[in-house]
Amino acid sequence: MLEPYNLLIESSIILLLSFVFGEISKRTSVPSVLMLIVLGIIIKLGIDNIIIPENPYDFFPYLEILGIVGLIMIVLEAALELELKPEKYIPIAKAFGIAAIGLILSTWVAAEILKYAFEMETTKAWLYATPLSILSSAIIIPSVSGLRPDKKEFHIYESTFSDILGIILFYFLSGKLLAEYDPIGHPGGGAAAYAGTIGLTVILSLIASYIIVLIFQNIKSHVKLFLLIAVLLLLYSVGKKMHLSSLIIILVFGLLIANMRLFFRGPLKKMLNYKKALHIYEGLHVITMETAFVVRTFFFVIFGIIIELNTLASIKVAAVSIGIIFSIYLIRYVVLRIMIGKDILPQLFVAPRGLITVLLFYAIPEELAVENFEKGVLLFIIIGTSLIMTGAMISDKKRSGVAIRKAERNMVGSEPWTAPTVVEKED
Repeated sequence: MLEPYNLLIESSIILLLSFVFGEISKRTSVPSVLMLIVLGIIIKLGIDNIIIPENPYDFFPYLEILGIVGLIMIVLEAALELELKPEKYIPIAKAFGIAAIGLILSTWVAAEILKYAFEMETTKAWLYATPLSILSSAIIIPSVSGLRPDKKEFHIYESTFSDILGIILFYFLSGKLLAEYDPIGHPGGGAAAYAGTIGLTVILSLIASYIIVLIFQNIKSHVKLFLLIAVLLLLYSVGKKMHLSSLIIILVFGLLIANMRLFFRGPLKKMLNYKKALHIYEGLHVITMETAFVVRTFFFVIFGIIIELNTLASIKVAAVSIGIIFSIYLIRYVVLRIMIGKDILPQLFVAPRGLITVLLFYAIPEELAVENFEKGVLLFIIIGTSLIMTGAMISDKKRSGVAIRKAERNMVGSEPWTAPTVVEKED
């Protein structure tokens, strides 16, 4: 049995270690997520020796809740970073195109591999392949802080779009399959109906976001930021119950409050108190970052606790995972080469899978579960893509260091300048 004070001590130590991991990550480019997963595995070894095997502690419900809250915080954090200025439209459009094309092609190839390896139906194979094809903003955003500003911005845009588009695709496929298995309980609908749902969600999100900003700018309470978070969580949950694409609500709100001058024009401009609303934005930015840090920490530690390492020993798991990983980078190379050009390092290798991959995988309904699917594929791909990104980031850092040292060694010479002496001519 877990005692309250022991739990508080353990939680505090985990958060302190997470901070240390973050500092190590900045200096070594090793994703802190990998260190958190390893920490979870070590904790699991300790739990297995302390807790009675006949009555193991079930961490999965906590993983699910942390995953949902973490997803909301990460998307909100990313949306607050997006500036919708005319000069940003082309980079945003490129990032959206790369995310969308990469997601569809990666899902298609991964689905074909899973379909062959585990004898799945085509639609089920797509459902299982979707989480494996989504970039992890939870890993990418903290890891690219040292990159050149334009490359950092690209990764923030791309990973955010990949998250949102991947979730939309996953729930579309899930709803379609559930409708086939239970037409009465899950009416479903085609692509047009789902697109209509997304359109309705965007409209409702805009209306709700305007109302929230206009109301909260006039609230003087010191706890209004936590009230705002509670409202967003409420809207997300209610949207899910209504089968809406709830993550769009969070994205639209984040974009609106981060770009108030763009959204509040004409009569709406007179209703906005920009200084008060700006204080909300700044406070929300801090709370979101810190909350995302806490949630991300416990999510990956608990994931490390619940994973089964023995699933990695399967040759079939290794073969399937390596095939999917190879396809991810091959597709990514072709798409980046066409859309960006030659300067695609380290972007090519910054394609880790993480929080959303795990969250969506465990969100697959029981009715749609494939019994012979081996979960080791999930862990193998997460660890494999994270290690590849780590190698690329370390290589990029070394390359940048070499360039800087070379420039310092070959500095342009200079000499002190003295004014010329004027000599008068004799008559």
